[in-house]
Amino acid sequence: MKFSTTPTLEGNPIADYCGVVTSEVILGVNIFRDFFAGIRDIVGGRVGSYEKELAKGRKIAFEDLEKQAKAMGADAVVGVHIGYESVGKDNMLMILISGTAVKLSRP
Repeated sequence: MKFSTTPTLEGNPIADYCGVVTSEVILGVNIFRDFFAGIRDIVGGRVGSYEKELAKGRKIAFEDLEKQAKAMGADAVVGVHIGYESVGKDNMLMILISGTAVKLSRP
């Protein structure tokens, strides 16, 4: 399955638009990770524990997107958009990915 943030795939003409596909993944945040992230914010640097969680969430979301697109008979998803939001008061993170499932022309 090909994914692209652009509306087309160069060299791969689109034969049919199957529809919009979306995936939402909500991650709970750990109090200990929050504590150490706060310390990291004070001293500076990247917060690897959050980065790993976001990467894991993105992977799950893309797998879900692919599953939906395949169920529609699509070969690719174009116009992919990835968004991140804070959800609720309990420090949950949401990853939202959306795009358009398409069938590509065969040579």
